[in-house]
Amino acid sequence: MFSLKKQNIDWLLVACIIPIVGAGVLTMSSFVGNDIYFMRQVIWFLISFTVFLGLSSIDFRFLKQSNFLIILYACSLVFLGLIFVLGIDAKGATRWLSIGSVSIQVSDFVKLILIIILAKYFSRRHVEIKNIKHLFISGIYMALPVGLVFLQPDFGTALILFFIWFVMTLVSGISKKHLAIVFGVGLVLVTVLWTSVLQDYQKNRITSFLNPLSDIQGTGYNAYQSTIAVGSGQILGKGVGYGTQSRLKFLPEYHTDFIFAAFAEEWGFVGVMILFILYCVIIWRILRAARYGATNFEMLYAVGLAMLFSVHIIVNIGMNIGYLPVTGLTLPFMSYGGSHMLMSFIGLGILMGLRRNERSIHRDDMSKEFLGL
Repeated sequence: MFSLKKQNIDWLLVACIIPIVGAGVLTMSSFVGNDIYFMRQVIWFLISFTVFLGLSSIDFRFLKQSNFLIILYACSLVFLGLIFVLGIDAKGATRWLSIGSVSIQVSDFVKLILIIILAKYFSRRHVEIKNIKHLFISGIYMALPVGLVFLQPDFGTALILFFIWFVMTLVSGISKKHLAIVFGVGLVLVTVLWTSVLQDYQKNRITSFLNPLSDIQGTGYNAYQSTIAVGSGQILGKGVGYGTQSRLKFLPEYHTDFIFAAFAEEWGFVGVMILFILYCVIIWRILRAARYGATNFEMLYAVGLAMLFSVHIIVNIGMNIGYLPVTGLTLPFMSYGGSHMLMSFIGLGILMGLRRNERSIHRDDMSKEFLGL
């Protein structure tokens, strides 16, 4: 018989996600004429949460030994390539494939596939991980999707894919010498990208945040309006539905890229602090799963997933307060978008499935757990 207990679902993690989703849809619904976002987001949440529950009942240990991952990885590259032929262009970028009336952002799922395949690769080679060849082989796994995503162009997703690889490589046991090599190669690549690859509008997105007021009617407009919205929330916020920056259309994309600014304007500093606490608990619970993973595969997968969410949170909030470039990255569980919502719950569903075989917690370790959970 189907049993939630046997699924090993982390209900504390779920309890932190639900109010974030609720805050997101409430922010979307508080503006006149945009109920369509509210209804679609609720539907995507229900679909995603159902998938999460289903995946939580599966034993995913087969991922450690199956060639299925290689096929899945190859298919993800093919779909990324198809975007250039069949993709939908929006705001100067081609990132979505249309399936009927639904638009799917393939790169969202590529992030998760990269985490899984790197976890498998490093877990099977942990004994000889200090061999530099593994740095380059794993780098190829990362570089292929990064190149395709960057050409869309989608600098934000390319950056996330790189950081996923970088952190998982560090956790796998890379030597300090190899780390220095990575930084050196990265510095060279950044120099080449800036001088020869990045387009002018991409450079403007980066440089405008060093001095947003220099072009507030152009590349710095979004960041400027976002910082105004965040600051105007003050301590307690203006109240739900009373965010003037969003209601009067000064704040662009307030249901996706800048939903944090819209939320901060309505809920203020107190609401933002609660949101931060919820995100911190989510990351903590994922890292806890890594700590008690049965093997290196479970540990590496959980670390990669925590990195995925962390970078999304940091970059999205950073661009909302004007400290990071506007890269189009969504705020997990809060921004409007079915692809990212579904991918996030799939990732967590796999994590819950892997928790079925986690190591028992030692009595001393249990006593250190927050609230004994």
